[in-house]
Amino acid sequence: MNFDQLLDVRGLSCPMPIVKARQAVNGLQPGQVLKVLSTDRGSIKDFQGWAQSAKNIELLAQETEQDGGQEIYVHYVKRVN
Repeated sequence: MNFDQLLDVRGLSCPMPIVKARQAVNGLQPGQVLKVLSTDRGSIKDFQGWAQSAKNIELLAQETEQDGGQEIYVHYVKRVN
């Protein structure tokens, strides 16, 4: 999936992945996509909840990747306005 900015929050625990993602999204233009890399399993539900409650973002996709035996949770967030 195409993205405009990458945010690496691996190693950070809740609520920091969402806090950092909100800050990054505020710097995007409408229509731009933020790719977030997280090692926090809870970030899956956190990003889903954020997308349901926020009016300025859309959660486009979530994936799980492996990196050296560690699970990486990938979130694609689009700024809509």
